[in-house]
Amino acid sequence: MIESHTSLQDRLTPVVQIIRDAGGKIVGRTKLQKTVYLLTLAGFEKRFRFGYRHYGPFSEELAEAAELAAAFGHILERQEPASWGGTYSVYIASDGEISVQAQGGRVRLTREAAHSDAVLLELAATAAYLAQESKPQPWAEAARRKPDKAGNGRLEEAKGLYALLRRASGDSLPAIAGS
Repeated sequence: MIESHTSLQDRLTPVVQIIRDAGGKIVGRTKLQKTVYLLTLAGFEKRFRFGYRHYGPFSEELAEAAELAAAFGHILERQEPASWGGTYSVYIASDGEISVQAQGGRVRLTREAAHSDAVLLELAATAAYLAQESKPQPWAEAARRKPDKAGNGRLEEAKGLYALLRRASGDSLPAIAGS
């Protein structure tokens, strides 16, 4: 029983810490997924495997860990109504201390990603994923896969966001061709 509890705790701790690193709150499942993907890509997180889904990089393990962390009271997941009629999640750290000062690339990257525009973050994380998969012209491919999100100058804004996130990470995030 103790081994099972330790194993469960090991699965929940990273999610709780990431939300704390973000300042205690992350708004949206997509934003949580993309933030953790970028932390993984930068080498700051190693516990979750990502594949590609409709909204870009996605980890089923991360989704399950967030669900369990909420179920066991380690984080609060609140459902809010979205303007389009559905709902979105707000994740709040419910225990432990929240870091007051952002120190180190991990915390700076987490905070910048968690406080960025969700669509821009999705585009940036998607381009980063495509670059890691050795797709030629990852930004153009991200725009092709997400034309409704990449229009109106948002792709250029996403490139700017990725550059900001690279700086925040201490250049731990890899450069993307065409940035």
